[in-house]
Amino acid sequence: MSTADYLQPFLLERAGVRGALVRLGPAWREVAARQNYPAPLRALLGEALAASALLTAHVKLQGALSLEFKSSGALRLLFAECTDGGRVRGLARLAEDVAPDSATLDLGAQPDALLAITLGSVEAGQRYQGLVGVQRAELAATLEAYFEQSEQLPTRIVLAASGDTAAGLLLQQLPGSTVEDSDAWPRVGHLTATLSAAELLTLPPERLLLRLYHEESPRLYEARALGFGCSCSRARVEAMLRALGRNEVQAALAARAGEIEVICEFCAARYTLDAVDAERLLAVAPSAPASSTPH
Repeated sequence: MSTADYLQPFLLERAGVRGALVRLGPAWREVAARQNYPAPLRALLGEALAASALLTAHVKLQGALSLEFKSSGALRLLFAECTDGGRVRGLARLAEDVAPDSATLDLGAQPDALLAITLGSVEAGQRYQGLVGVQRAELAATLEAYFEQSEQLPTRIVLAASGDTAAGLLLQQLPGSTVEDSDAWPRVGHLTATLSAAELLTLPPERLLLRLYHEESPRLYEARALGFGCSCSRARVEAMLRALGRNEVQAALAARAGEIEVICEFCAARYTLDAVDAERLLAVAPSAPASSTPH
């Protein structure tokens, strides 16, 4: 591969299994450097970022695919997104009263924990969202449960992240597969269980697939380049402020001597508006409620 950030689709022809590998180097380091994340949270964010790219492998995506985990526990927010242009971004937040080094990152620890998987574009008015009640400790297991329950599609996901690299492997039985080998899916699962985190993070796709599945006739398709990117814009900031309403906007202006500054948590871009800007945007009727997650 000529790029360190990529999504590699593939097919295991003999087994009737489709799959994808994702590897994020510079893009992952760009995301991780935005905040001083404690090691366990940093690793979980890397896994989420890899997963968001993996899940775009077999969908017709217009806009973006995002994963958003929320709970009332120590881990308040985990967000990762991959766009149809291959741009990835993400962030995570712990509860304010939790010491970073003592946080428990069991995703299923809180009964109110939810994972939202969203596809589409707000601007285009086309969005699909699936909500998952989280009962598994790990992100990969939670996503596997989502596919089996919501899509009735046997799925295996492996995720890993280090300080330099985030990576993932996705395997799914082909919908409508005519493969008559009833042992194919269990066999692929047993082979996948031998994969180590170090191999997932470092081996080139060709070597990794041949190491695991050489008897399943792996076929690689054209890889897709990925990279860090943010979809924030002044228009989105103005839409968010407009949805908050006049009272909130005027209070924000008063608190900063007549100026509002919004800093994107994903890319650190700064947007400033004065009283004239605020009056202009408030004169336009709000189109939709603002999301609680930065977009």
